[in-house]
Amino acid sequence: MALLDTKVTTVNGVVGGARGKRLRRGTISWRGIPFAAPPVAHRRFRAPEPVHDWPGVRDCTKLAKAAIQEKRFTAVAPGKFAPMAEDCLTLNVFSPEVESSRPRPVMVFIHGGAFILGTAATPLYDAAFLARAQDVVVVTIQYRFGPFGFLDLSQFATDDRPFDTNAGLRDQIAALRWVQENIAAFGGDPDNVTVFGESAGGSSVLALLSAPEATGLFHHAIAQSPAPELVVEQDEATVYADEFVRILRDPQRRNTSMERTEDPIDPAEAQRLLTTPNPALLLEAGNRLMRFATKSSGGAIPFAPVVDGDVLPRSPLAAATEGLTVPVPLVIGSNKDEGKLFAKLWNVLPDSERMLMRVEDEEVRREIAAQYGNGDRDRIRLAGDSIFWAPMTAFADGHSKVAPTYVYRYDYRTKVLDATGFGATHATELFTVFGAYRAPMGAGLAIADWPGTRRVTENVQGRWGAFARTGDPGLGWPVYTTDERKVLVINDPDRVVADPDTLRRQAWYRVHAPSGA
Repeated sequence: MALLDTKVTTVNGVVGGARGKRLRRGTISWRGIPFAAPPVAHRRFRAPEPVHDWPGVRDCTKLAKAAIQEKRFTAVAPGKFAPMAEDCLTLNVFSPEVESSRPRPVMVFIHGGAFILGTAATPLYDAAFLARAQDVVVVTIQYRFGPFGFLDLSQFATDDRPFDTNAGLRDQIAALRWVQENIAAFGGDPDNVTVFGESAGGSSVLALLSAPEATGLFHHAIAQSPAPELVVEQDEATVYADEFVRILRDPQRRNTSMERTEDPIDPAEAQRLLTTPNPALLLEAGNRLMRFATKSSGGAIPFAPVVDGDVLPRSPLAAATEGLTVPVPLVIGSNKDEGKLFAKLWNVLPDSERMLMRVEDEEVRREIAAQYGNGDRDRIRLAGDSIFWAPMTAFADGHSKVAPTYVYRYDYRTKVLDATGFGATHATELFTVFGAYRAPMGAGLAIADWPGTRRVTENVQGRWGAFARTGDPGLGWPVYTTDERKVLVINDPDRVVADPDTLRRQAWYRVHAPSGA
Protein backbone atom coordinates (compact mmCIF):
# COMPACT_ATOMS: atom_id res chain seq x y z
CA MET A 1 0.00 0.00 0.00
CA ALA A 2 1.12 3.56 -0.70
CA LEU A 3 2.62 5.57 2.13
CA LEU A 4 1.71 9.14 2.98
CA ASP A 5 4.30 11.80 2.20
CA THR A 6 5.93 13.34 5.26
CA LYS A 7 5.67 16.73 3.54
CA VAL A 8 2.17 18.23 3.64
CA THR A 9 0.98 21.55 2.23
CA THR A 10 -1.16 23.53 4.66
CA VAL A 11 -2.91 26.84 4.05
CA ASN A 12 0.15 28.66 5.39
CA GLY A 13 2.94 26.58 3.91
CA VAL A 14 4.57 23.16 3.74
CA VAL A 15 5.29 21.19 6.92
CA GLY A 16 7.73 18.31 7.16
CA GLY A 17 7.02 15.49 9.59
CA ALA A 18 8.74 12.28 10.62
CA ARG A 19 7.91 8.58 10.41
CA GLY A 20 7.61 6.76 13.68
CA LYS A 21 10.32 4.38 14.82
CA ARG A 22 10.35 1.33 17.09
CA LEU A 23 7.10 1.29 19.10
CA ARG A 24 5.61 4.02 16.91
CA ARG A 25 6.42 2.33 13.61
CA GLY A 26 3.64 2.67 11.08
CA THR A 27 2.78 6.26 11.94
CA ILE A 28 3.79 9.79 10.94
CA SER A 29 3.78 12.81 13.20
CA TRP A 30 3.98 16.52 12.47
CA ARG A 31 4.85 18.44 15.62
CA GLY A 32 4.86 22.10 16.52
CA ILE A 33 2.68 23.40 13.69
CA PRO A 34 1.61 26.99 14.46
CA PHE A 35 -2.15 27.53 14.19
CA ALA A 36 -2.11 31.20 15.20
CA ALA A 37 0.29 34.13 15.27
CA PRO A 38 2.55 34.33 18.34
CA PRO A 39 0.44 35.93 21.14
CA VAL A 40 3.21 38.31 22.18
CA ALA A 41 3.63 42.10 22.48
CA HIS A 42 0.38 43.75 21.32
CA ARG A 43 -1.24 40.30 20.91
CA ARG A 44 -0.87 39.42 24.59
CA PHE A 45 -4.33 39.10 26.23
CA ARG A 46 -5.93 39.27 22.77
CA ALA A 47 -7.89 36.76 20.72
CA PRO A 48 -5.60 34.65 18.52
CA GLU A 49 -4.79 36.08 15.10
CA PRO A 50 -4.07 34.15 11.88
CA VAL A 51 -0.60 32.72 11.52
CA HIS A 52 1.70 34.21 8.88
CA ASP A 53 2.68 32.17 5.83
CA TRP A 54 6.21 30.74 5.69
CA PRO A 55 8.48 29.88 2.77
CA GLY A 56 10.01 26.50 2.03
CA VAL A 57 9.43 23.44 4.24
CA ARG A 58 8.89 24.08 7.93
CA ASP A 59 10.61 21.50 10.14
CA CYS A 60 7.83 19.94 12.21
CA THR A 61 9.71 17.01 13.70
CA LYS A 62 10.08 18.42 17.22
CA LEU A 63 7.58 19.49 19.83
CA ALA A 64 7.25 23.23 20.22
CA LYS A 65 7.52 25.32 23.37
CA ALA A 66 5.06 24.94 26.22
CA ALA A 67 2.94 27.79 27.51
CA ILE A 68 4.32 29.82 30.43
CA GLN A 69 3.95 27.95 33.75
CA GLU A 70 5.99 26.61 36.63
CA LYS A 71 8.95 24.68 35.21
CA ARG A 72 8.26 21.53 37.22
CA PHE A 73 5.02 21.00 35.32
CA THR A 74 6.77 20.76 31.95
CA ALA A 75 8.73 17.56 32.62
CA VAL A 76 9.04 15.36 29.53
CA ALA A 77 11.58 12.89 30.95
CA PRO A 78 13.55 12.47 34.19
CA GLY A 79 15.48 15.71 34.60
CA LYS A 80 14.32 17.04 31.22
CA PHE A 81 11.82 19.85 30.76
CA ALA A 82 10.10 21.37 27.77
CA PRO A 83 11.15 24.96 27.03
CA MET A 84 8.48 27.62 27.60
CA ALA A 85 7.42 30.79 25.83
CA GLU A 86 4.38 32.96 25.25
CA ASP A 87 4.73 31.88 21.63
CA CYS A 88 3.01 28.55 22.31
CA LEU A 89 0.03 28.31 19.96
CA THR A 90 0.98 25.15 18.14
CA LEU A 91 -0.50 21.73 17.53
CA ASN A 92 0.67 18.25 16.63
CA VAL A 93 -0.80 15.83 14.08
CA PHE A 94 -0.48 12.03 14.29
CA SER A 95 -1.60 9.68 11.53
CA PRO A 96 -1.13 6.13 10.29
CA GLU A 97 1.51 6.30 7.57
CA VAL A 98 -0.48 4.25 5.05
CA GLU A 99 -2.77 6.10 2.68
CA SER A 100 -6.49 5.50 3.18
CA SER A 101 -9.12 5.11 0.46
CA ARG A 102 -11.35 7.51 2.38
CA PRO A 103 -10.70 10.42 4.75
CA ARG A 104 -10.00 9.30 8.31
CA PRO A 105 -11.97 10.45 11.37
CA VAL A 106 -10.24 13.24 13.27
CA MET A 107 -9.79 13.40 17.05
CA VAL A 108 -8.68 16.71 18.57
CA PHE A 109 -7.29 16.45 22.12
CA ILE A 110 -7.24 19.28 24.70
CA HIS A 111 -4.88 18.65 27.62
CA GLY A 112 -5.75 19.25 31.25
CA GLY A 113 -3.99 21.00 34.11
CA ALA A 114 -6.56 23.03 36.09
CA PHE A 115 -6.18 25.89 33.57
CA ILE A 116 -2.80 26.72 35.11
CA LEU A 117 -0.43 24.11 33.63
CA GLY A 118 0.10 21.48 30.98
CA THR A 119 1.64 20.94 27.57
CA ALA A 120 1.02 18.76 24.54
CA ALA A 121 4.68 17.72 24.91
CA THR A 122 3.81 15.54 27.92
CA PRO A 123 4.78 11.98 26.85
CA LEU A 124 1.39 10.66 28.00
CA TYR A 125 -0.24 12.59 25.13
CA ASP A 126 1.84 10.95 22.40
CA ALA A 127 -1.04 10.02 20.10
CA ALA A 128 0.83 7.68 17.74
CA PHE A 129 -0.54 4.54 19.42
CA LEU A 130 -4.14 5.80 19.30
CA ALA A 131 -3.86 6.93 15.67
CA ARG A 132 -2.46 3.56 14.59
CA ALA A 133 -4.79 1.39 16.66
CA GLN A 134 -7.97 3.15 15.53
CA ASP A 135 -6.97 4.30 12.04
CA VAL A 136 -7.71 7.93 12.90
CA VAL A 137 -5.90 11.26 12.65
CA VAL A 138 -5.23 12.71 16.10
CA VAL A 139 -4.46 16.36 16.76
CA THR A 140 -3.13 17.53 20.14
CA ILE A 141 -3.31 21.26 20.77
CA GLN A 142 -1.80 23.86 23.07
CA TYR A 143 -3.55 26.94 24.41
CA ARG A 144 -2.92 29.81 26.79
CA PHE A 145 -3.96 29.36 30.42
CA GLY A 146 -3.37 30.99 33.80
CA PRO A 147 -3.19 34.79 33.61
CA PHE A 148 -2.24 34.63 29.92
CA GLY A 149 -5.41 32.81 28.90
CA PHE A 150 -8.18 33.30 31.43
CA LEU A 151 -8.11 36.79 32.93
CA ASP A 152 -10.87 39.20 31.93
CA LEU A 153 -8.98 42.48 31.71
CA SER A 154 -11.67 44.33 29.78
CA GLN A 155 -12.14 46.87 32.59
CA PHE A 156 -8.67 48.21 31.74
CA ALA A 157 -9.17 48.30 27.96
CA THR A 158 -9.03 51.43 25.83
CA ASP A 159 -9.50 52.01 22.12
CA ASP A 160 -5.73 51.98 21.72
CA ARG A 161 -5.19 48.84 23.82
CA PRO A 162 -8.14 46.44 23.81
CA PHE A 163 -8.24 43.19 25.77
CA ASP A 164 -10.23 40.08 24.89
CA THR A 165 -11.92 37.71 27.31
CA ASN A 166 -11.32 33.96 27.29
CA ALA A 167 -8.15 34.05 25.20
CA GLY A 168 -7.47 30.39 26.06
CA LEU A 169 -10.91 29.26 24.96
CA ARG A 170 -10.58 31.32 21.79
CA ASP A 171 -7.24 29.54 21.18
CA GLN A 172 -9.05 26.20 21.26
CA ILE A 173 -11.66 27.49 18.80
CA ALA A 174 -8.87 28.78 16.53
CA ALA A 175 -7.22 25.34 16.61
CA LEU A 176 -10.52 23.73 15.61
CA ARG A 177 -10.80 26.20 12.74
CA TRP A 178 -7.28 25.24 11.65
CA VAL A 179 -8.42 21.62 11.61
CA GLN A 180 -11.38 22.54 9.38
CA GLU A 181 -9.07 24.32 6.93
CA ASN A 182 -6.11 21.96 6.90
CA ILE A 183 -6.78 18.46 8.14
CA ALA A 184 -7.86 17.11 4.74
CA ALA A 185 -4.27 17.57 3.57
CA PHE A 186 -3.21 15.08 6.29
CA GLY A 187 -5.85 12.55 5.22
CA GLY A 188 -8.39 13.59 7.86
CA ASP A 189 -12.10 14.25 7.40
CA PRO A 190 -13.05 17.83 8.37
CA ASP A 191 -16.69 16.71 8.40
CA ASN A 192 -16.03 14.10 11.10
CA VAL A 193 -14.18 15.77 13.98
CA THR A 194 -14.35 14.62 17.60
CA VAL A 195 -13.06 16.99 20.26
CA PHE A 196 -11.89 15.24 23.44
CA GLY A 197 -10.15 16.33 26.60
CA GLU A 198 -9.43 15.38 30.19
CA SER A 199 -9.79 17.36 33.44
CA ALA A 200 -9.47 21.04 32.45
CA GLY A 201 -9.44 19.71 28.89
CA GLY A 202 -12.73 17.96 29.60
CA SER A 203 -14.06 21.19 31.11
CA SER A 204 -12.91 22.93 27.93
CA VAL A 205 -14.98 20.46 25.91
CA LEU A 206 -18.05 21.42 27.95
CA ALA A 207 -17.24 25.10 27.41
CA LEU A 208 -16.98 24.50 23.65
CA LEU A 209 -20.35 22.74 23.77
CA SER A 210 -21.68 25.93 25.37
CA ALA A 211 -19.94 28.41 23.04
CA PRO A 212 -22.04 29.39 19.99
CA GLU A 213 -18.85 30.33 18.13
CA ALA A 214 -17.74 26.69 18.21
CA THR A 215 -20.88 25.40 16.48
CA GLY A 216 -20.02 23.39 13.39
CA LEU A 217 -16.33 23.00 14.24
CA PHE A 218 -16.76 19.49 15.69
CA HIS A 219 -19.29 16.70 15.36
CA HIS A 220 -18.79 14.55 18.47
CA ALA A 221 -17.39 15.32 21.93
CA ILE A 222 -15.72 13.34 24.73
CA ALA A 223 -15.31 14.89 28.18
CA GLN A 224 -13.11 12.85 30.53
CA SER A 225 -13.31 13.87 34.19
CA PRO A 226 -14.51 17.42 33.54
CA ALA A 227 -15.10 19.86 36.38
CA PRO A 228 -18.26 21.50 34.99
CA GLU A 229 -18.39 24.21 37.63
CA LEU A 230 -14.79 25.30 37.07
CA VAL A 231 -15.81 28.62 35.54
CA VAL A 232 -15.47 32.22 36.65
CA GLU A 233 -18.58 34.38 36.79
CA GLN A 234 -18.36 37.96 35.60
CA ASP A 235 -18.40 39.63 39.03
CA GLU A 236 -15.59 37.36 40.23
CA ALA A 237 -13.61 37.93 37.03
CA THR A 238 -13.71 41.69 37.62
CA VAL A 239 -12.31 41.31 41.13
CA TYR A 240 -9.61 38.85 40.07
CA ALA A 241 -8.38 41.12 37.28
CA ASP A 242 -8.31 44.12 39.59
CA GLU A 243 -6.39 42.20 42.25
CA PHE A 244 -3.98 40.84 39.64
CA VAL A 245 -3.00 44.33 38.52
CA ARG A 246 -2.62 45.50 42.13
CA ILE A 247 -0.28 42.56 42.76
CA LEU A 248 1.77 43.57 39.72
CA ARG A 249 1.99 47.06 41.14
CA ASP A 250 2.88 45.83 44.63
CA PRO A 251 4.34 42.28 44.66
CA GLN A 252 4.35 42.31 48.48
CA ARG A 253 0.63 43.07 48.65
CA ARG A 254 -1.39 41.20 51.27
CA ASN A 255 -5.14 40.98 50.72
CA THR A 256 -7.75 38.35 51.59
CA SER A 257 -10.99 40.12 50.72
CA MET A 258 -13.05 40.09 47.54
CA GLU A 259 -14.50 43.46 48.56
CA ARG A 260 -13.19 46.38 46.49
CA THR A 261 -12.69 49.36 48.80
CA GLU A 262 -9.63 50.92 47.16
CA ASP A 263 -9.48 53.64 44.53
CA PRO A 264 -9.92 52.36 40.95
CA ILE A 265 -6.76 51.68 39.00
CA ASP A 266 -6.08 54.00 36.10
CA PRO A 267 -6.25 52.01 32.81
CA ALA A 268 -3.01 53.62 31.61
CA GLU A 269 -1.19 52.34 34.69
CA ALA A 270 -2.75 48.90 34.32
CA GLN A 271 -1.66 48.69 30.70
CA ARG A 272 1.87 49.67 31.59
CA LEU A 273 2.02 46.87 34.15
CA LEU A 274 0.35 44.30 31.90
CA THR A 275 2.71 44.94 28.99
CA THR A 276 5.84 44.12 30.95
CA PRO A 277 8.35 42.43 28.63
CA ASN A 278 9.05 39.84 31.32
CA PRO A 279 6.31 37.14 31.33
CA ALA A 280 7.78 35.66 34.52
CA LEU A 281 6.39 38.66 36.41
CA LEU A 282 2.91 37.80 35.15
CA LEU A 283 3.34 34.17 36.14
CA GLU A 284 4.40 35.13 39.66
CA ALA A 285 1.48 37.54 39.97
CA GLY A 286 -0.78 34.71 38.83
CA ASN A 287 0.60 32.45 41.57
CA ARG A 288 -0.09 35.15 44.12
CA LEU A 289 -3.61 35.58 42.75
CA MET A 290 -4.14 31.84 43.25
CA ARG A 291 -3.27 32.26 46.92
CA PHE A 292 -5.60 35.25 47.15
CA ALA A 293 -8.47 33.23 45.67
CA THR A 294 -7.80 30.34 48.05
CA LYS A 295 -8.07 32.63 51.07
CA SER A 296 -10.88 34.88 49.89
CA SER A 297 -13.07 32.55 47.84
CA GLY A 298 -12.93 29.25 49.69
CA GLY A 299 -10.45 27.48 47.45
CA ALA A 300 -11.66 28.81 44.10
CA ILE A 301 -9.31 28.79 41.09
CA PRO A 302 -9.25 32.27 39.51
CA PHE A 303 -8.27 31.00 36.05
CA ALA A 304 -11.01 29.26 34.09
CA PRO A 305 -13.44 30.06 31.28
CA VAL A 306 -15.20 33.32 32.10
CA VAL A 307 -18.94 33.69 31.66
CA ASP A 308 -18.44 36.83 29.60
CA GLY A 309 -21.72 37.10 27.71
CA ASP A 310 -19.74 36.85 24.50
CA VAL A 311 -17.80 33.71 23.61
CA LEU A 312 -19.32 31.99 26.68
CA PRO A 313 -22.80 33.46 27.21
CA ARG A 314 -23.60 31.23 30.20
CA SER A 315 -21.86 28.57 32.27
CA PRO A 316 -21.70 25.08 30.75
CA LEU A 317 -23.93 23.67 33.48
CA ALA A 318 -26.50 26.40 32.88
CA ALA A 319 -26.31 25.81 29.12
CA ALA A 320 -26.93 22.08 29.62
CA THR A 321 -29.75 22.67 32.08
CA GLU A 322 -31.43 25.06 29.65
CA GLY A 323 -30.99 22.74 26.67
CA LEU A 324 -28.64 25.17 24.91
CA THR A 325 -25.52 23.03 24.39
CA VAL A 326 -24.32 22.25 20.86
CA PRO A 327 -26.43 19.17 19.96
CA VAL A 328 -23.70 16.67 19.10
CA PRO A 329 -23.25 13.15 20.54
CA LEU A 330 -21.32 13.17 23.81
CA VAL A 331 -19.30 10.67 25.84
CA ILE A 332 -18.79 11.92 29.38
CA GLY A 333 -17.59 10.31 32.58
CA SER A 334 -15.40 10.34 35.65
CA ASN A 335 -13.11 7.96 37.50
CA LYS A 336 -14.12 6.00 40.59
CA ASP A 337 -11.35 7.42 42.80
CA GLU A 338 -10.97 10.94 41.34
CA GLY A 339 -9.85 12.61 44.57
CA LYS A 340 -7.01 10.27 45.53
CA LEU A 341 -4.50 11.82 43.11
CA PHE A 342 -4.98 15.23 44.70
CA ALA A 343 -4.88 13.90 48.25
CA LYS A 344 -1.53 12.22 47.54
CA LEU A 345 0.28 14.47 45.08
CA TRP A 346 -1.31 17.85 44.55
CA ASN A 347 -3.57 19.34 47.18
CA VAL A 348 -5.58 21.60 44.89
CA LEU A 349 -9.08 20.37 45.76
CA PRO A 350 -10.93 22.20 48.54
CA ASP A 351 -11.36 20.03 51.62
CA SER A 352 -14.67 18.30 52.25
CA GLU A 353 -15.80 20.67 54.99
CA ARG A 354 -15.18 23.69 52.77
CA MET A 355 -17.05 22.07 49.91
CA LEU A 356 -20.03 21.34 52.12
CA MET A 357 -20.14 24.93 53.35
CA ARG A 358 -20.66 26.01 49.75
CA VAL A 359 -24.05 24.27 49.89
CA GLU A 360 -26.31 27.00 51.18
CA ASP A 361 -29.29 24.87 52.21
CA GLU A 362 -28.54 23.33 55.60
CA GLU A 363 -30.92 20.41 55.07
CA VAL A 364 -29.24 19.54 51.75
CA ARG A 365 -25.83 19.90 53.37
CA ARG A 366 -26.76 17.37 56.05
CA GLU A 367 -28.21 14.99 53.47
CA ILE A 368 -24.97 15.07 51.44
CA ALA A 369 -22.77 14.68 54.52
CA ALA A 370 -24.75 11.62 55.56
CA GLN A 371 -23.56 9.83 52.41
CA TYR A 372 -19.88 10.24 53.39
CA GLY A 373 -19.44 8.94 56.90
CA ASN A 374 -16.48 6.60 56.50
CA GLY A 375 -13.52 8.70 57.68
CA ASP A 376 -10.71 9.99 55.45
CA ARG A 377 -11.63 7.79 52.50
CA ASP A 378 -15.09 9.32 52.27
CA ARG A 379 -13.79 12.85 52.83
CA ILE A 380 -11.54 12.42 49.78
CA ARG A 381 -14.47 10.96 47.83
CA LEU A 382 -16.71 13.88 48.83
CA ALA A 383 -14.20 16.41 47.50
CA GLY A 384 -13.82 14.48 44.25
CA ASP A 385 -17.57 13.99 43.84
CA SER A 386 -18.28 17.67 44.43
CA ILE A 387 -15.81 18.81 41.75
CA PHE A 388 -16.17 16.06 39.16
CA TRP A 389 -18.85 13.38 39.48
CA ALA A 390 -21.88 15.27 40.79
CA PRO A 391 -21.84 18.24 38.37
CA MET A 392 -20.76 15.91 35.54
CA THR A 393 -23.91 13.87 36.11
CA ALA A 394 -25.99 17.04 36.11
CA PHE A 395 -24.41 18.09 32.79
CA ALA A 396 -25.16 14.67 31.29
CA ASP A 397 -28.78 14.99 32.44
CA GLY A 398 -29.12 18.25 30.51
CA HIS A 399 -27.20 17.37 27.37
CA SER A 400 -29.02 14.03 27.05
CA LYS A 401 -32.15 16.04 26.25
CA VAL A 402 -30.61 17.49 23.07
CA ALA A 403 -28.25 14.77 21.76
CA PRO A 404 -27.24 11.13 22.36
CA THR A 405 -25.18 10.99 25.54
CA TYR A 406 -23.09 8.10 26.87
CA VAL A 407 -21.91 8.10 30.49
CA TYR A 408 -19.08 6.03 31.94
CA ARG A 409 -17.34 5.44 35.24
CA TYR A 410 -13.73 4.32 34.92
CA ASP A 411 -13.02 1.68 37.60
CA TYR A 412 -9.96 -0.09 36.19
CA ARG A 413 -6.77 0.10 38.18
CA THR A 414 -3.64 -1.98 37.85
CA LYS A 415 -2.17 -3.84 40.81
CA VAL A 416 0.53 -1.17 41.08
CA LEU A 417 -2.07 1.61 41.25
CA ASP A 418 -3.94 -0.38 43.89
CA ALA A 419 -0.86 -1.10 45.97
CA THR A 420 0.22 2.54 45.95
CA GLY A 421 -3.20 3.73 47.08
CA PHE A 422 -4.11 5.61 43.92
CA GLY A 423 -6.71 3.20 42.60
CA ALA A 424 -8.72 4.39 39.61
CA THR A 425 -7.83 7.99 40.30
CA HIS A 426 -7.91 11.15 38.23
CA ALA A 427 -6.19 10.87 34.82
CA THR A 428 -5.48 7.12 34.98
CA GLU A 429 -7.89 6.50 32.08
CA LEU A 430 -5.52 8.49 29.87
CA PHE A 431 -3.08 5.56 29.91
CA THR A 432 -5.68 3.40 28.17
CA VAL A 433 -7.01 6.12 25.86
CA PHE A 434 -3.52 6.87 24.51
CA GLY A 435 -2.18 3.32 24.84
CA ALA A 436 0.60 4.61 27.09
CA TYR A 437 0.94 1.31 28.93
CA ARG A 438 2.90 0.20 25.86
CA ALA A 439 5.42 3.01 26.34
CA PRO A 440 8.18 3.10 28.97
CA MET A 441 6.31 5.69 31.08
CA GLY A 442 3.29 3.41 31.51
CA ALA A 443 4.83 -0.05 31.40
CA GLY A 444 5.81 0.01 35.05
CA LEU A 445 2.21 0.61 36.13
CA ALA A 446 1.04 -2.50 34.28
CA ILE A 447 3.98 -4.77 35.05
CA ALA A 448 1.97 -7.07 37.32
CA ASP A 449 -1.11 -7.49 35.12
CA TRP A 450 -0.36 -6.74 31.50
CA PRO A 451 -3.01 -9.07 29.96
CA GLY A 452 -5.86 -7.31 31.75
CA THR A 453 -4.38 -3.91 31.03
CA ARG A 454 -4.09 -4.78 27.34
CA ARG A 455 -7.74 -5.86 27.23
CA VAL A 456 -8.93 -2.64 28.87
CA THR A 457 -6.71 -0.53 26.59
CA GLU A 458 -8.08 -2.23 23.50
CA ASN A 459 -11.63 -1.85 24.81
CA VAL A 460 -11.30 1.86 25.62
CA GLN A 461 -9.46 2.73 22.42
CA GLY A 462 -11.99 0.70 20.43
CA ARG A 463 -14.92 2.55 21.99
CA TRP A 464 -13.31 5.99 21.61
CA GLY A 465 -12.44 5.14 18.00
CA ALA A 466 -15.93 3.85 17.21
CA PHE A 467 -17.45 6.98 18.69
CA ALA A 468 -15.13 9.14 16.59
CA ARG A 469 -16.18 7.26 13.46
CA THR A 470 -19.93 7.07 14.03
CA GLY A 471 -21.02 8.93 17.16
CA ASP A 472 -21.81 5.57 18.82
CA PRO A 473 -19.25 3.97 21.20
CA GLY A 474 -20.26 0.43 20.34
CA LEU A 475 -22.22 -2.55 21.56
CA GLY A 476 -23.03 -2.85 25.22
CA TRP A 477 -23.02 0.86 25.98
CA PRO A 478 -26.61 2.14 26.04
CA VAL A 479 -27.59 5.76 25.58
CA TYR A 480 -27.96 7.60 28.87
CA THR A 481 -31.40 8.87 29.80
CA THR A 482 -32.69 10.44 33.01
CA ASP A 483 -35.32 7.69 33.18
CA GLU A 484 -32.84 4.78 33.34
CA ARG A 485 -29.42 6.40 33.97
CA LYS A 486 -27.47 3.50 32.49
CA VAL A 487 -23.73 3.94 33.00
CA LEU A 488 -20.90 1.89 31.51
CA VAL A 489 -18.50 0.86 34.27
CA ILE A 490 -15.15 0.44 32.50
CA ASN A 491 -13.19 -2.44 34.00
CA ASP A 492 -11.91 -5.89 33.07
CA PRO A 493 -14.55 -6.76 31.96
CA ASP A 494 -16.83 -3.73 31.77
CA ARG A 495 -20.52 -3.83 32.69
CA VAL A 496 -23.59 -1.60 32.58
CA VAL A 497 -25.11 -0.37 35.85
CA ALA A 498 -28.34 1.57 36.19
CA ASP A 499 -27.94 4.68 38.33
CA PRO A 500 -24.84 3.70 40.34
CA ASP A 501 -24.58 5.44 43.71
CA THR A 502 -28.25 6.40 43.62
CA LEU A 503 -28.44 7.94 47.09
CA ARG A 504 -25.36 10.10 46.56
CA ARG A 505 -26.65 11.28 43.21
CA GLN A 506 -30.04 12.16 44.68
CA ALA A 507 -28.41 14.15 47.48
CA TRP A 508 -26.22 16.13 45.09
CA TYR A 509 -29.10 16.56 42.64
CA ARG A 510 -30.67 19.01 45.07
CA VAL A 511 -27.61 21.22 44.60
CA HIS A 512 -27.54 21.05 40.81
CA ALA A 513 -31.25 20.67 40.00
CA PRO A 514 -32.80 23.24 37.66
CA SER A 515 -34.70 26.00 39.41
CA GLY A 516 -38.17 24.81 40.26
CA ALA A 517 -37.35 21.14 39.69
